[in-house]
Amino acid sequence: MSSIQQTVLPSGLKVVTDSMNTVETASIGVWVDAGTRHEPAAVNGVSHMLEHMAFKGTERRTAQDIAEEMDNVGGHLNAYTARDHTAYYAKILKDDVPLALDIIGDILMHSSMDPIELEREQGVVIQEIGQSLDTPDDVIYDHFQAVAYPDQPLGRPVLGTEDVVRALDRNSILSYMRGQYSASSMILAAAGKIDHNQVVDLAHRAFDGIADFPRSKPEDARYRGGDYRETRDIEQVNFLLGFDGVAYEDPDYYASQVLSTVLGGGMSSRLFQEIREKRGLVYSIYSFAASYADGGLFGIFAGCGEDDVVELVPVMSDQILGMTEAVSDLEIKRAKAQLKASILMGLESTSSRCEILARQIAIHGRPIPVAEMVEKVESITAANVIRTARRLFATIPTVTALGPVGKISDYAHIQDRLKL
Repeated sequence: MSSIQQTVLPSGLKVVTDSMNTVETASIGVWVDAGTRHEPAAVNGVSHMLEHMAFKGTERRTAQDIAEEMDNVGGHLNAYTARDHTAYYAKILKDDVPLALDIIGDILMHSSMDPIELEREQGVVIQEIGQSLDTPDDVIYDHFQAVAYPDQPLGRPVLGTEDVVRALDRNSILSYMRGQYSASSMILAAAGKIDHNQVVDLAHRAFDGIADFPRSKPEDARYRGGDYRETRDIEQVNFLLGFDGVAYEDPDYYASQVLSTVLGGGMSSRLFQEIREKRGLVYSIYSFAASYADGGLFGIFAGCGEDDVVELVPVMSDQILGMTEAVSDLEIKRAKAQLKASILMGLESTSSRCEILARQIAIHGRPIPVAEMVEKVESITAANVIRTARRLFATIPTVTALGPVGKISDYAHIQDRLKL
C-alpha cells in the first residue's frame, strides 16, 4: 500500500502527503507555480520580494511573532524563490504540524505587506543582491542564464536588480500575488509523521477563502546561446560552458542525467579525472543537467587559474566530444548506481520527500513511484547516452566567464572546437 495520499480541495488547492511512521518529525510546505519566469520585466524580482515580505507580518502576527512561534517549538521555517516556482516550508516535530500549517497559511493568505517593513526589506534584498554580485561562482550562473535565454523572463535574475527592487511598492507586489497565487497553482505537500486527513482539515481552515482564477501562460523558453565575459581582479577564472538541454518530460531526460554523471558527476567522472586528477588544472569542476517544463540547460562549471584556462578549454572540449563517440558499460553502470543512490537516499529525509513530492505533482501531475524512477534509470544504455550527447552538444554553445578572462579562446574558436 502506498504511503502517499492526495486530495484536491473544492478551491482547487492540491494536498498531497507521504506518511513515514518511523520518524518523529514532519516537513510541510506550499509550492507555488510562480517564479521569475512569470514576472513582467518591469517588476523582475517581485517573486523573491513577495517571498521575503510574506514573513514580515500578517493581520494577527508580527514578524517577530512568526519567528518566535517557530523557535518556541524548535521548528524551522523558510522559503526560496526559483525561476519556475516559489516554496514556503517548515520542519517541525509531529505534534507541531497544526502550528506550522497555520503559520504558512497565515503568511500566504493574510500578509499585511506593511510599507515600512517593505522599505526595510528592500534594503535587505539589495544587500543580498550585492552579496551575490560579490560571489563570482554564484553570479556567473545569472550571466549564464541571461546568455542562454536572452530578452525573456527565464533569463532574468531571480533576485532582480537594485533599481527594480527599490521601485517595488506594496501595490505592485499585491497585484503580482493576486495574478499568480491562485489555488490551483499551489500544492500543499507534507511528509513525515503526519495524518493525511488531519492535514486536509487543517488546510481547509488555513486556506479558507483562497481564490482560484485563470492565469496567463508564461513565455516559452527560447534557448539562444552566445558569449559573455567579464574581467574582474580576482584569482580564478570562473568558466561556464553550456548547451540547450531537455525538458522534464523529454524522452531523453534520464539519458541526460546519466550523461551528466559520466561526464562530470563525481570524483570518478571523466572531467574530474582528466582535468583535476591527471592535469591539476582546477580545484572544482562538474557538469549538470537542469530542466524546465519546456526546456533545459546542460552545463559544465570550472574554476581555474588565469594561465591554466589556456589548457582547460581545449581539454574540456575534448572530453565533451568524447561523450559523442564512446561510453563504456562500466561508466554507465557506475553512473546509474550514483543516480539510484541519490533517489533512494532522498527518501530518508522528510524535507527531501516533501519537496520531491510537490515537484512531481507540479511537473507530472502525479507522484512518481520510486520503482518507476529506478526502472527508467536502469533502462538507459550506452547508445542512449551517446545519442543524447550528440543531440545536446550539437546545439549552439553558451560561454560565460568571469575573472582574469583574457587568455580564454574566442567564442568562434570554441564553437569550431566543439563541432561534431
